[in-house]
Amino acid sequence: MQINRRSFLMGSAGVATGLALGAGVPAFAADTQLRAMWWGSNDRAKRTLDVARLYQGKTPDVSIIGESLSGDGYWTKLATQMAGRSIADVFQLEPGTISDYSKRGACLPLDEFVPSTLKVDAFGKDMLKLTTVDEKLYGVGLGLNSFALFFDQTAFETAGIPLPTPDLTWDEYAKLAVELTKAVGKTNYAGGPYGARYTYVFDAWLRQRGKSLYKDAALGFDVEDAKEWYSFWEDLRKKGGTVAADVQTLDQNTIDTNCLALGKSAMGMAYSNQLVGYQLLSKNKLAITMLPREKKGGSSGHYYRPALIWSVGATTKNGEAAAQFISFFVNDPEAGKILGVERGVPLSPAVREAILPNLNPTEQDTVKYVNLLKDQVGDYPAPAPLGSTEFDQRVLRPIADELAFERTTPAEAAARLVEEGKATIRS
Repeated sequence: MQINRRSFLMGSAGVATGLALGAGVPAFAADTQLRAMWWGSNDRAKRTLDVARLYQGKTPDVSIIGESLSGDGYWTKLATQMAGRSIADVFQLEPGTISDYSKRGACLPLDEFVPSTLKVDAFGKDMLKLTTVDEKLYGVGLGLNSFALFFDQTAFETAGIPLPTPDLTWDEYAKLAVELTKAVGKTNYAGGPYGARYTYVFDAWLRQRGKSLYKDAALGFDVEDAKEWYSFWEDLRKKGGTVAADVQTLDQNTIDTNCLALGKSAMGMAYSNQLVGYQLLSKNKLAITMLPREKKGGSSGHYYRPALIWSVGATTKNGEAAAQFISFFVNDPEAGKILGVERGVPLSPAVREAILPNLNPTEQDTVKYVNLLKDQVGDYPAPAPLGSTEFDQRVLRPIADELAFERTTPAEAAARLVEEGKATIRS
């Protein structure tokens, strides 16, 4: 491909294999150069690249250097950029991290660009609240999603076990998981994940019980809540309903490290927009439904959330250009057709209408799922407090891993979770 000022340039670190354009060939300088950084699968990287190409075709005075990373490498890279005051012009966050990183000074407030440059009026005021922290807009949602239970429909049907339904309880889920493990009968294969290390699932579990992960910039649960949570997963692990600890600890909250995507389990817990990426990795038919709930007819614990978020780096010298690119990303119908619902169901009604005829069955399933939740979702929680990212990565996950390896007990793990959580979370 000929390199010119409209070409999409790729950064050198963490680039998805095979997606760099014009490798080794210098590009001509453009009037404005933006750096964009995100994490995710090769499929996400390809879609993002294609939208960037489309944008540059319409905005030839802008060039974009894109960098796609996966796993914890993204957060390490972002921390390095923050320390060096060289944050990417456009970078990806999600609901659990936007409050944390905006309060740490990583994000540029976008209010000055609305609505002149950043066209978000059609989203509705409530949608902007999802990315507003301390009354300032620090990002733009790229789509709606919620938590979800994914399952291998082929495995269920082959085993002759009824498929999970939206009103599934946690007790019923546990029985299904054990049955699947026995019915499939494969080595290193289980009915589901060891979900004790999933912060977002724990949050739904708590909301079903009238509590929450965070409340008033502090933990919203106590030791007894955590003990019940850990005991559920330990009991299920011992009955054979979860993958082994060495499999679960591979999970870096990315699609390609999840036990379902790895073919190690029949069920997985993730975000609804990720079904597209999971299906690309699975030869079997995958399906989606709601997370289990405490009791029939009880609260689901679900809420709508921005699947992912584009924020603008606080150190950028091209804030308006970055905002203009984000506006194109979320509003242009052609861009919407490229992106589909991989980053969530579009917030723009016009884009949703434009993409519907072109969605494949898996993408249609994610839209149907978001619609299914319409009468089941609760209020969107307050922004996560400062330290929430550290709590997830350095407290909750490691303690759950120690429990899965039988290096601690549910009671000890619960006490540590609250003690270390209180030391980590700050207002």
